[in-house]
Amino acid sequence: MLGLSLSVASTVVLLRALDDRNSIETVNGRVAVGWLIVEDLAMVLALVLLPAFAEVMGGHKAVGAPDGSLFVALAITLGKVVAFVVLALTVGPRVVPWLLAQVARTGSRELFTLSVLAVALGIAFGSAKLFGVSFALGAFFAGVILSESELSQKAAEDSLPLQDAFAVLFFVSVGMLFDPSILVREPWAVAAVLAVILFGKSLAAFVIVMAMGYPATTAITVSAALAQIGEFTFILAGLGIMLGILPTDGRDLLLAGGILSITLNPLMFAAAEFLSARLRPRAGGKRDLRLATLRSELEHTQHEKEAKKGAHHGLRTDDLARKLPMFEGLAGAEREELLTLFRPRAALTGERIICKGDRADAAFFISSGSVEVNVESAIRSGWMRASSLARWRCSRAGPAWPM
Repeated sequence: MLGLSLSVASTVVLLRALDDRNSIETVNGRVAVGWLIVEDLAMVLALVLLPAFAEVMGGHKAVGAPDGSLFVALAITLGKVVAFVVLALTVGPRVVPWLLAQVARTGSRELFTLSVLAVALGIAFGSAKLFGVSFALGAFFAGVILSESELSQKAAEDSLPLQDAFAVLFFVSVGMLFDPSILVREPWAVAAVLAVILFGKSLAAFVIVMAMGYPATTAITVSAALAQIGEFTFILAGLGIMLGILPTDGRDLLLAGGILSITLNPLMFAAAEFLSARLRPRAGGKRDLRLATLRSELEHTQHEKEAKKGAHHGLRTDDLARKLPMFEGLAGAEREELLTLFRPRAALTGERIICKGDRADAAFFISSGSVEVNVESAIRSGWMRASSLARWRCSRAGPAWPM
């Protein structure tokens, strides 16, 4: 149980580290993020299966766990998971987008945000109570269902402040659980856990990436990404204590290792950048060719995604670049770089988009729908309001979240 908890790194910490270095969109950054997303999915599966294995691992039976042998309990658990997944992927994409569209027609932004949160938490809570599925798996599929709605971008923007608040509360709760005396009582155990996180996982990742034929720079980036533990570690530790398969001291060691590894992670990335800079001049050969092939595949996938999204929203960014005179003089590379700054946004009926006095940090291009400009009010306050559900692309300037 301790090893399983140590094996998963924090995607949130990694994204923040890569964003600070403008490396999220690089091929090495995408490999690292992809690795951690697969880890998160594996941990969701572990949360589902652990209650069925609790008694075999020396713990006690979970509340509500099915009776019978391990194989019977495992079959019932997997059956509930499959039933939930099938129901979520067949019924959810039909009901939830329709429901959000009806709420959007009311023109109330507050009601729309409340509806998004109610749907997400409702699916997660219902999955846990009706199907015995972990709350984390239910929340994951709630996000998948919400992404099928045309208003998914709007839903994501409105829920961002709550996401930050929940992240803060989560780490505050982790800090409240931490027992500092573990550093005095078990210093060598804490050092061993920290060594596993910083060096054991990193070394294993380096060997695996190199064995797959990628350059050392990619392996170093992935190694630095795995040199920390985060949210799923603490969730697994809590479940392990509840099931009686992890002692309280084990949780204290994980909390100490998590806090120390997250604190030291910037130093690991700094060391990774130093080593990558030293190794890059010597790069070449088949490993670079494999990395170039992966980069080409990622770019092709991204172009297909953008084309699909653009067609769905009624306006493609490459069409925008060709049609607007302001982009005619740009070279191909400059145009591609500019198009990476475009973001889709949806407005509810009656929502104000631009008001007089707003900071000029974006340009809006209407994709579908229409807007109403109140000229008389504009003399006094100046604002533009959506008269129907409008979608557009906007270019942002500076680090502000795209409007």
